[in-house]
Amino acid sequence: MRLTALLSMAAKAAFPHDYRYGTNRPWTIAAQRLNPPGKKRRKVLVEPIANEDWHVVRGDTVEILSGKDKGKQGKVAQVIRPRNWVILEGLNTHYRYIGRSGDYRGTYIASEAPLLLKDVTLVDPTDRKPTDIEWRYTEEGERVRVSVRTGRIIPKPVYQRKDGIIPQQWKGGM
Repeated sequence: MRLTALLSMAAKAAFPHDYRYGTNRPWTIAAQRLNPPGKKRRKVLVEPIANEDWHVVRGDTVEILSGKDKGKQGKVAQVIRPRNWVILEGLNTHYRYIGRSGDYRGTYIASEAPLLLKDVTLVDPTDRKPTDIEWRYTEEGERVRVSVRTGRIIPKPVYQRKDGIIPQQWKGGM
């Protein structure tokens, strides 16, 4: 077994069986407030999707199929696989009131709500129309997403971290 695989298995967080995933990162205070130790909650039933079959990644452009923003296209900001959720930048928003305190009068802030994976579809980058995808292999043996409508490959977006590092551009060598 490679050392990187061993380290990645050791780095995975272990959650209790009744942990309820939300939009907050599990180590934040907000997530810990929603999942206090000893609190029993009903299990949320989610139809599992295998990692190989998951076709939407962060940075993809998708179109909303249902809801108040039906027909709008947006960029995927966050993917929460345990709940089959995707969060789009600036779409499916609701407003929260941040209360007044002292001489601050309070304000409303917009926050994006999650959408189910079945409520979005990928957008073909060649003609900007929604399409179904199927997985195929190239001659090099690489697994790629292919648009059913046009037959063209839909590339995975290049992910750039907040510190400016692009993991796909790293030189291999450890």
